[in-house]
Amino acid sequence: MELGSRIGLGTAPLGSSEDGPLWWGPQDETTAVRTIHAALDGGITWVDTAPFYGWGRAEELVGQALAGRRDEVTILTKCGTVRRADGSWTDDGRSTAIRVDLDESLVRLRTDRVDVLQLHDPDPSVPVEESVGAMAELVAVGKVRHIGLSNHPLELLERGHAVAPLAVVQHQWSILHHPPETDAVRRWCATAGVAFLAWSPLASGFLVDGFDPEGTAPGDLRRRLRWASGDGARALDAVRAEAVAAGRSLREHALAWAGATAHPIVGARTPVEAQEASTASKAMAARQQSSYVL
Repeated sequence: MELGSRIGLGTAPLGSSEDGPLWWGPQDETTAVRTIHAALDGGITWVDTAPFYGWGRAEELVGQALAGRRDEVTILTKCGTVRRADGSWTDDGRSTAIRVDLDESLVRLRTDRVDVLQLHDPDPSVPVEESVGAMAELVAVGKVRHIGLSNHPLELLERGHAVAPLAVVQHQWSILHHPPETDAVRRWCATAGVAFLAWSPLASGFLVDGFDPEGTAPGDLRRRLRWASGDGARALDAVRAEAVAAGRSLREHALAWAGATAHPIVGARTPVEAQEASTASKAMAARQQSSYVL
């Protein structure tokens, strides 16, 4: 099975909910479904989602959009981040929690299996071996095809990979955020033959010309990100100057950088943004003529 397109559609922005953990401003359901359709029609072949994105809203939208098109798409979702009664959340990597998480995801996604199940974040109270073992059992019964780890440090990746082979690993990775410890993960993935996925390769929109966090809805998470002011804003200015010198838009420059070493996960909230991601994915594939095989 091939992952396919160089870029995948990220659904965290689509799952935005004012009472949820990630608020990106109002998102109309019809527009969200049209956005997913635009990505698929443009040649994007994989979608990354999670229960955490709007506490199931993103998965429900993906399930709705993929009705009648399930076999066209590689679905990657996550498990292990659960909501508390007070609206906060915690990490739960126990095998029982992972099984419940997946079964609820399958209902929302309207499918009998997911292509990749990823543990969303490390649970310090549960050995990674237990979590990966639980996901491997789900592979054995046919509910999951492949497994992965998200936001895990190198030591945990190595321990998890020794239990069952990882197909994907994802981390925050962009021209504005590429710390040495994440680069070590990226290099390990290249050696181990594991697909390295980059979330937030456009820094949640800051690496797009014309983006202004002050134009977002009140409480929008992007108003609080490091690139909105101070040293982060100065780093952004430096990257913007690099893009100008290279004769590229800021988006093109950022995706060329991230796509050279990773499969970028690009979020979209409108069909136009999805089409832009599709165009970038095709251009990237034309330059590199390569894709990961899971």
